[in-house]
Amino acid sequence: MKIPREKLQVSFSRSSGPGGQNVNKVATRVEVRFELAGADWISPATRARLATLNPRRLNRDGEFIVVSSRFRSQGRNLEDCIEKLEALLKKAATRSRRRVPTRKTRASNERRLQAKKRRSDIKSGRRSRPGE
Repeated sequence: MKIPREKLQVSFSRSSGPGGQNVNKVATRVEVRFELAGADWISPATRARLATLNPRRLNRDGEFIVVSSRFRSQGRNLEDCIEKLEALLKKAATRSRRRVPTRKTRASNERRLQAKKRRSDIKSGRRSRPGE
């Protein structure tokens, strides 16, 4: 899915990630946000699934937020944010397959009952009988 960069709001801030003393000087943390309801480049079904799969990424204003501070450079963190967003969109776009209910076979049920009987016999053999 092609993500239009002009529809995204990108902001930078100081990161708590790797970088040593550089962390205190350079804004390498990247935050990408967009209004989910107004994202006409995403199908309505995908938007709904994206919201239900990632409720913590939505704020009160309905903005979807992706953050990255993995790397020491702004550019790599921006690429990482875009990759994360693409992965989330791809996951939301694919529908989960419906489970087809199946019945267990007669043989598997008999094996289960035989195992239960064996286990019962083992346990009953451990009991002490009165008068012995």
